[in-house]
Amino acid sequence: MDRLPADPARILIVDDDPALREGLAETVGDLGHTPVLAASGAEALARVAADPGIAAVLLDLRMPGDLDGMAVLQRLRAGPLPPPVAVLTAYASAENTIEAMRLGAYDHLTKPVGRAELAGLIGGMLALSASGVADAAVPAAPSSLIGSSEAMRRVQKAVGLAADSDATVLLQGETGTGKEVAARTLHAHGRRRNRPFVPVNCAAIPADLLESELFGHLRGAFTGAIQDRPGAFREADGGTLFLDEIGDMPPSMQAKILRALQERVVTPVGGRPAPVNVRVVAATHRDLPRLVAEGGFRQDLFYRLNVVPITLPPLRERLADILALAEHFLCASGAGPKRLGAEAAAALMRHPWPGNVRELRNVIERAAVLARGAVIGASDLGLSGLALPGEVPGSDTVLPAWLDGDLPGAVARLEAAMIRRALRESGGNRARAAKSLGIQRQLLYAKIERYGLRDGEVSENPTEDVANPDGRSFL
Repeated sequence: MDRLPADPARILIVDDDPALREGLAETVGDLGHTPVLAASGAEALARVAADPGIAAVLLDLRMPGDLDGMAVLQRLRAGPLPPPVAVLTAYASAENTIEAMRLGAYDHLTKPVGRAELAGLIGGMLALSASGVADAAVPAAPSSLIGSSEAMRRVQKAVGLAADSDATVLLQGETGTGKEVAARTLHAHGRRRNRPFVPVNCAAIPADLLESELFGHLRGAFTGAIQDRPGAFREADGGTLFLDEIGDMPPSMQAKILRALQERVVTPVGGRPAPVNVRVVAATHRDLPRLVAEGGFRQDLFYRLNVVPITLPPLRERLADILALAEHFLCASGAGPKRLGAEAAAALMRHPWPGNVRELRNVIERAAVLARGAVIGASDLGLSGLALPGEVPGSDTVLPAWLDGDLPGAVARLEAAMIRRALRESGGNRARAAKSLGIQRQLLYAKIERYGLRDGEVSENPTEDVANPDGRSFL
């Protein structure tokens, strides 16, 4: 049982769906707080303006009219001492997650939100509200960080929070996980987005040329220097410098990079020190702490780079994103109106993806070119030679039945199965079933109706509703 707070707070709930609004209000009330309801963005802004006692806001993203959740968030955050705002949506995307965090949202959650998660969310917002911390932000640009998995949403939120900062970001992750995409997204969503983004691959440039590549040189500074060159730091002035594969940087250059990061001053070969205004984003697939321990990377440089660490998850930990990424790459291939068949989708889900997102993109682009028909089959993917650990190549792997067909259908079948099990285990009591599923009762009722579930299907011995003297039942 939740412990009620010593000081109840007024929580504004903004949602155009009456059932979801009332469900959230019931949970907020159960947690010991006072729910304040608004059915539209305009009503929400009016309530906040009229009620300075509102301590936190739970805000739906999609609402009718000119004021959707993002517009309401922006207006709320622009006011004096705005309350913390958590965005709740059934339609989470990389773009709206990053933009919400950048606009100052406390968090961005996907509906349905469980009771324990809601309690923790409100507790965190109230603690922030009590501290009096407030931030301002400006709109963001589109993102390419595709994914709705929990691992990827953590990355999107971190990118949104760090986008406007000048702090150095260190992107870590296996080869092919999308570190450069993340770096470009940081730049595109930040206040420097109208200035240059300059990428430098530290592993691809010979050691004797890297200093000139980064810091520039004057004409005649060395053999072959026939003209002045500004170097990547000065080319990125006002913008973002992306140092890719910095873990492979030669030791001789590490001290010079450290000085440039500390002092924001670069010295061209054969020239004089010059100040630069750049935001540095570094990336590596190497284990930098291990390299530091082995003496292969400077400890002081590691600490200077590791101000805002963001780790890109491998694709094998992002199963929920595989088909969405595949569809994105298929649309981007320009190969015409082609789609993934059910067998191809199942094969993509089985594959271990040692090359991560880069490998997936190459597989889809190849299949889009070579597939003869409009539907891409498993054989068009060219994955038959690779198997999961412990799996015999070429063997038939039996997949759960709910994985057949398209993705929305599979999700619906899984939801229906979980609801049936919860209702059976609760003896047909829908209130207990909703609690075990971590959703509000109204949402459970809606899903039971949507999937056409009946008491006879979900429980052999459904419990009777508890009646009160006037004949109404409680559930």
